[in-house]
Amino acid sequence: MGFIKKIRQNKWFSFFSNIYVIVLTVFAVWMIFFDTNSLMTHVELEKEIDKLQKQKEYLRKEIEKDKEMIRNLENDNNVEKFAREEYYFKKDNEEIYIIEHQDSIDQSKKKEEKE
Repeated sequence: MGFIKKIRQNKWFSFFSNIYVIVLTVFAVWMIFFDTNSLMTHVELEKEIDKLQKQKEYLRKEIEKDKEMIRNLENDNNVEKFAREEYYFKKDNEEIYIIEHQDSIDQSKKKEEKE
């Protein structure tokens, strides 16, 4: 019994046992963790917004690259060069040789070719 009396006489116990402090604490915990507009939800949404803004910026840069490529492909010589380099197109009387370096060959493809 003496221990409980000492705790009740402590000034911090009387402060935290005050009904207003208890209600305010419960309210704060509820708003931070459990409410639909909780702090945790806001943090997750902020992370999602940051991720989407980075993706938006990346896609904007990709669009600019594509627009530049389209501008370059308006010339017929550039279209032919692009088709030859990217899709290995050739003229009727031509042969194309593709040279691959040893370190650029995928090892799994190499195994499949042997079998």
